[in-house]
Amino acid sequence: MAQDGRNSRSHILAPFAVRSFRFQWPADLLTSWGMEMEVLILGWYILTTTGSVMLLTVFASLQYIGTLIAPGFGLGGDRWGHRNVLCLMRVVYAAMSAAMVLLALSGFLSPAAVLVIATVNGLVKPSDLAMRNALVAETMPGDRLMAAMGVARTTSDSARVVGALAGAVIVSALGMAVAYTVILAFYMAGCLLTLGVGAPRSARGSIASLSVWRDLREGLAFVWDSPESLAAMWLAFLVNMTAYPLTLGLLPYVAQHVYHVDQTGLGTLTASFAAGSLAGSIAISVVGRSIRPARMMIASSCMWYAMLTLFVFVPGIASGRVMLVLAGVSQSLSMTPMAVMLLHGAGAKFRGRVMGVRMLAIYGLPVGLLLAGWLIPHVGFTVTAASYCLLGAMMTLAIALYWRRALWPLDAPANAR
Repeated sequence: MAQDGRNSRSHILAPFAVRSFRFQWPADLLTSWGMEMEVLILGWYILTTTGSVMLLTVFASLQYIGTLIAPGFGLGGDRWGHRNVLCLMRVVYAAMSAAMVLLALSGFLSPAAVLVIATVNGLVKPSDLAMRNALVAETMPGDRLMAAMGVARTTSDSARVVGALAGAVIVSALGMAVAYTVILAFYMAGCLLTLGVGAPRSARGSIASLSVWRDLREGLAFVWDSPESLAAMWLAFLVNMTAYPLTLGLLPYVAQHVYHVDQTGLGTLTASFAAGSLAGSIAISVVGRSIRPARMMIASSCMWYAMLTLFVFVPGIASGRVMLVLAGVSQSLSMTPMAVMLLHGAGAKFRGRVMGVRMLAIYGLPVGLLLAGWLIPHVGFTVTAASYCLLGAMMTLAIALYWRRALWPLDAPANAR
């Protein structure tokens, strides 16, 4: 048993033997804390100020408006270095949070101003995860990639716990200006730490000599011609449209109108899903080398929808929290193997562009959110959420069947360990 414990710790700590990862992990952690605090604080502000679930879903959708230009960020990473692009992105976050501090202190804060700032952030933030993943793959030996991706995901998963609880407590106790000063400090520290990641990549001749549009077409063509990558893209779009809305943009509505709790109650709901995601990420970092990525991706997606269905129907907030924990575990066990499968298949040449195309799938989230914002006032939350889960589960099975030769055989490249 003691030997098993030492092996588990060695798997988790192995990525930190790489100097670059020792900078990237805390940089991503602090940035993620700022992001999660920001989304929870502003989502609650929009809902309580306007009382409109439609404006809440509009705000949540604006967080992902930049998915349409995510391949451009991926191309920029391939050309000029993923670290350099990531630093510039995080400068934008800091600038927008500084603007929020000034608005809060001057008394000019309004829902309209929040939506404008959300739009600017939404152009950049959707590509943050893609750049993180590409940077990990760029600096990490292949035999540690699955474990490293599991450890890397703990930054966003733990942030959803810390950000949800800390954001709710700070803003209720000290006000919006102080809360956003903390967020600004997180973004600035994250940006400075990112400067220590790896080294700037010089543009390779084969990349620099091509036009931007040709580069983008090459990335899209690579995904289209790779069955496992194409299946992963469709699955990513599906879960963003039908699964993530229930645990991201709609949780403030669930807290206020289903469970009748305040902002602190919302924080516990968000933290429950995040705690499950964190547990799943830790599990992947421990047993990562034994995982068959494509099989795990499909099986865990089905379990994710099952847990969300139970979340919709179980009585009481305590049972809801349990289902959110289990849904979070399933989410990590699905999305992390998907990212590793895509990165392995893309290789160094297409890594940034493939992850940029992967971010296009996030566009399913604002589609799902806006549709839910229209459906909930007409048919109610329960019917809307249950329909999302049923559709998602059925389409996941359809994807698994259609691309079964690429996704299910043990000797398929998508299941390489």
